[in-house]
Amino acid sequence: MTYQDTVNWMFSRLPMYQRQGKSAYKADLKNTLLLAEHLKNPQNKIKTIHVAGTNGKGSTSHMLASIFQEAGYKVGLFTSPHLKDFRERIKINGKVVSKSFVIGFVKSNRAFLESQNLSFFEMTSGMAFDYFAKQKVDIAIIEVGLGGRLDSTNIITPEVSVITNIGLDHTQFLGNTLKAIALEKAGIIKPNVPVIIGETQEETTNGFIDIAKKNHSEIYFADTLIHGVFPCDLKGLYQQKNIKTVLQTIQVLNSTSFSISEKQIKNGLLHVVKNTGLQGRWQILQEQPKVICDTAHNREGLNYIVKQLEEEAYSHMHIVFGVVNDKDLSSILHVLPKKATYYFCKPDVPRGMEVGLLQKEFLNAGYTGSSYMSVNEALIAAKKNASERDLIYVGGSTFVVAEII
Repeated sequence: MTYQDTVNWMFSRLPMYQRQGKSAYKADLKNTLLLAEHLKNPQNKIKTIHVAGTNGKGSTSHMLASIFQEAGYKVGLFTSPHLKDFRERIKINGKVVSKSFVIGFVKSNRAFLESQNLSFFEMTSGMAFDYFAKQKVDIAIIEVGLGGRLDSTNIITPEVSVITNIGLDHTQFLGNTLKAIALEKAGIIKPNVPVIIGETQEETTNGFIDIAKKNHSEIYFADTLIHGVFPCDLKGLYQQKNIKTVLQTIQVLNSTSFSISEKQIKNGLLHVVKNTGLQGRWQILQEQPKVICDTAHNREGLNYIVKQLEEEAYSHMHIVFGVVNDKDLSSILHVLPKKATYYFCKPDVPRGMEVGLLQKEFLNAGYTGSSYMSVNEALIAAKKNASERDLIYVGGSTFVVAEII
């Protein structure tokens, strides 16, 4: 098979949550453990950092990877979802996994993958662990896919566990209270492994402390311990909290088995995009009119985005917006600005919410806008209608951003 044949097979034969939603989600680690055993447990052959959280876990993972790269380490990075190419999920020192490795992994393990009915993410996690072990990375930054306790990545024993924050997202899987969701995220806390909590939240703090105590794990609340941050090339306001989380994590790791200088930390934060290839975080695509995109997709994330948009100077705002079909629109409608023209669209994935339904919900809530056949058509219309002094924001879903980058 060619690389494209291989990717097509993975997308068509392996249930994929990002595309299909709830029907592809598997709430146990049985298949993951079977695949790990089949691969001779590559996850046990590498040092790892495990990163969970409702928002910011992707940015935090990329910041950590960039800092370790600046310190001269060989760094694996496993994140999800991808924007353009599947291989973006698995990188070493910013370079995506080779096409030949992806082809070879699927070819060698296809019979097992099919016989066990593995999901897309279960297979991808196994592939990442196998690649990092074979490439003998010094450290691998592993981002949780969904939740924590039952996520396919949760078969590792990391050097440190990181939980950025807790918000109401994926409630159909994780629970509909912050406390319930926190318990699922806290499932990545391992015995005698330190844990970093990015944001202190009244509803979740005691739960984290209790679970850390049961595991004899030192717990650190980064926002109460780190009082200053270094500049970063990721410019979203929300990144300030992620930077504190990263600084606390490095501080803990420096007290154990790593040696990273302040200069290397500063350089790592200043060169995240160059070192790791991260895209879609408050990314400015053009000026006059200014076009900004961001992958924020839940209430907490969009709330930060709206606050930052309010700090921009513009005559009128245009918002290209699409979501997935299991999105609870009531949780985000009150966050988004009404003094804007909306361009509603459906991201080109099976999970995309039908644009007619999206438009109806927004118009009923007092917003103004029209629907378009595609994300690109919506963006073209926004650019046509916008003056040079206007602002265009593109978001609502990772899949919306993926189509215009």
